[in-house]
Amino acid sequence: MDYKNNINFRKQSLIKLLYTVKLYEKEISEALYNDFKKPAFEAFVTEINIVIDELNYTIKNINKWAKPKKVLPSFLNFPSREYIYSEPYGSVLIISPWNYPFQLALCPLIAAVAAGNKVTLKPSELTPNTSSLLSKIIRETFDPKHVIVVLGDKRLSEELLKNRWNYIFFTGSVAVGKLIYKAAAEFLTPVTLELGGKNPCIVDETANLPLAAKRIVWGKFINAGQTCIAPDYILVKPKIKNELISLLKKEIQNAYGENPELSPDFTRIISKEHLKRLVSFIEFQDIAFGGSHNEDENYLSPTIVDEPNLDSALMKEEIFGPILPILSYSNNDDLKRIISKSEKPLSMYVFTENNAFAEKIIQDYSFGGGCVNDTVVHFSNKRLPFGGVGNSGIGAYHGKLSFDTFSHQKAIVKKANWLDIPFRYAPYKGKLKMIKKILKWI
Repeated sequence: MDYKNNINFRKQSLIKLLYTVKLYEKEISEALYNDFKKPAFEAFVTEINIVIDELNYTIKNINKWAKPKKVLPSFLNFPSREYIYSEPYGSVLIISPWNYPFQLALCPLIAAVAAGNKVTLKPSELTPNTSSLLSKIIRETFDPKHVIVVLGDKRLSEELLKNRWNYIFFTGSVAVGKLIYKAAAEFLTPVTLELGGKNPCIVDETANLPLAAKRIVWGKFINAGQTCIAPDYILVKPKIKNELISLLKKEIQNAYGENPELSPDFTRIISKEHLKRLVSFIEFQDIAFGGSHNEDENYLSPTIVDEPNLDSALMKEEIFGPILPILSYSNNDDLKRIISKSEKPLSMYVFTENNAFAEKIIQDYSFGGGCVNDTVVHFSNKRLPFGGVGNSGIGAYHGKLSFDTFSHQKAIVKKANWLDIPFRYAPYKGKLKMIKKILKWI
C-alpha cells in the first residue's frame, strides 16, 4: 500500500483506529487503573477523550491539510505558480511516556499516520497493562508494515536508537531527551522532544485567592502531580502566603477527603523507585500539610512544603509528584532570582487581577506555554502549539501543527514557458545597475 501518497488510505486507517479506541474504551480505563489507579474520570478526560477528539479533528481536516498550499508567487519568478507540498518524512519512531501512557502514545501516532509516515511506537514499560492494550489496538487496526508497537524496557529503546529513522518523537525526561538527541544527531535525524522542567506558579496580592487555590490544587494534584505541565512550585507575596496555604489545604480536603489514600480520585505513584525519590525530597523539610506515604500502595499524600531551600534537591529537580513547595517573593527581582535558578520551564502560571503584571511575566520569561489565572488548561486547545523551549523541549504539536510536525514542507515553483525574460542570464555586462533598481522597486 502507498502510505505516502494515498490520502484516502490514511483517512480510512484513522477511522478504523477511532472505531477500535471506542470499542476498547472500558478496557483502556481498566488498564490505566491497574497500572497506577488512575481514576475513571481522569482516564476519560485526560486520555481517552483527548485521543478521540484528536482523531475526529484529524479525520475531518486531513484532506485539507494534505493538499498542496498555493502561495503568492515571487515577482522574480514570473510567470509561475508556487506551492508548499506536505511530504511525509518516512519511517518515524515514537517513544512515549508512562504518565499519560495512552494519550501521549496515540496523539503523535495519529499525526504521523495522517502525514503519511510508517510508525514504530515504543510505549513505556512502567505501564505494562496500558502498553499491552496499545499493542493489541494497533495490531487490530494497522498492517504491521505500516504501524507497529514494540514492547520492552530502556534497553529496547537503546537498540531502536541505533537504527536510522527519518523522524523521532520523544516525550519524557530531560536526561533521556538528551540521549535521544545525541543518538538522532548521528544520522542528522530531525526530532521533537517534549520534556519538562520546574514550572513556576506566581500568585500576587491582587489574585482571587479562593479560586486560585482551587485551580492550583486541581492542576497540581491531577494524576498525583505526575504531569509535565503541573505547577512545580508556588511563588507568593508574604502577606497572603498563610491565607493561600489555608485555602490550598481546604481545597485538597474538598477534592480528596480527610485521608486521600482512601479517595477513589487520587492516583498512585508509578513505581516504588519513583516513590522513594519523592519521599527523599521532603525529608528534613518544613511540611505544612500532608507528607504521609505508603510504600505497599505506592502512595504519597498531597503535600505542601513551606519555604524549602533553593539549593535542596526539591528545588533543583522537576518534582513530578504530589509535592507543592511554596516560596515567598517581595518584588520582581526576587522572582527573577528564584526562577532563573532553573532552566526555561515547560509552563508558567500567574494568578493576578493586574493585567500589566501578567503581561510583564509573559514578556520577561521564556517558557513553553502557560495560563493567566488557571493551570494546565492551555494543553486542551488544539489550536495552540504545545511544546517546550530550551531544556524543556524542542518542537511543538497539537491539531494541524501535529500534522506539520510529521511533514517535510517542500517548496515547489511551477514555471510557465510562454515567457522567458533573458535579463537573469549571463553575460551580465550593463545589468547590475538595472537589477538594483528593479529589486529596490519590488
